[in-house]
Amino acid sequence: MLLEEFDYELPKELIAQRPLRERDASRMMVLDRAGQSFADCNFRALPEILVPGDVLVVNNTRVFPARLLGRRRGVRAQQVGKHNPAVREFLTAEVELLLTRNESGDVWQGLVHPGRKIRTGEVLVFGDGELEAEVLGRGEYGMRKVLLRVREGTVTEAIDRLGHVPLPPYVSRPDEPTDRETYQTVYAKVRGAVAAPTAGFHFTPRVLTALNERGVETCEITLHVGPGTFRPVQTERVENHKMGPEPFEISEAAASTINRASAEGRRIIAVGTTSVRTLEFVALKNEGKIVPSCGETDLFIVPGFKFQVIRGLLTNFHLPKSTLLMLVSAFAGRELIFRAYGHAIEERYRFYSYGDCMLIL
Repeated sequence: MLLEEFDYELPKELIAQRPLRERDASRMMVLDRAGQSFADCNFRALPEILVPGDVLVVNNTRVFPARLLGRRRGVRAQQVGKHNPAVREFLTAEVELLLTRNESGDVWQGLVHPGRKIRTGEVLVFGDGELEAEVLGRGEYGMRKVLLRVREGTVTEAIDRLGHVPLPPYVSRPDEPTDRETYQTVYAKVRGAVAAPTAGFHFTPRVLTALNERGVETCEITLHVGPGTFRPVQTERVENHKMGPEPFEISEAAASTINRASAEGRRIIAVGTTSVRTLEFVALKNEGKIVPSCGETDLFIVPGFKFQVIRGLLTNFHLPKSTLLMLVSAFAGRELIFRAYGHAIEERYRFYSYGDCMLIL
């Protein structure tokens, strides 16, 4: 399929810049795949729409303040010798380091901007020298392997103190202290994501309680969302795009819950595209079964994909030409999705991370 087939025009004022005061006050469009129809609703009605025995699969990853703002410190060791007291340090333009994953110890992978200028051996300085990142190697798309060092305390403490919440690029404001909690789901537990599984933003303790009382099961899996979620598709044919690998984990308890429900003919409803990709990736590797496992997935779902696990999806409204829009089009059908998006624009739904949602059944 061609990339242009997933394009649409969205008025900028419909891009939500902040969350609602009450998470579960968001609007929800309910899509019926069998009837090729949709209806407007409110998220608080979710427990009434689902039926006893349904299983909601949520992603419990937790976003950490992975965005570090600092400066470059260069050393002209080639000219004066690495250990010569005359080594001259010089400061240049500010840089941004987005930590993406911990490799081992204090060695991390991260995206650097501006990427072209940062070479192996350079040192990036954050917080007046409280935290340093020595570049150990270069990768594609501005990726660097870095060694983090702290003046005192631990690396984690320094990141938490100096880091910023990595808000998506379409949120056109600086991050605020409140984003550390609002840019999380209420069930976020496992630290490691640089982007939130935003379909889960709408849940509140009272909605979760109502779901439990309704007889709807909830189980947790983990997928640490990486920066690839924001990387635009740049290939003319969408099938040629490559997703970045993201680490996941499915516990024995979660696998048992999902497999038992599937065997009994009950619906598995994924909360967010991250849950979809994790479940379907594991199913592809295990003849349709979900097994306790951990690893990485780079599964890219486009129309034509054969879903083996999920029978429902709760998701937000996604960017034009994005891999997320392609995934929901694969599940619900491109024509139905684009009709629903057109209706959402007419009805002034709020779009993207802090926006409203749709339930596809």
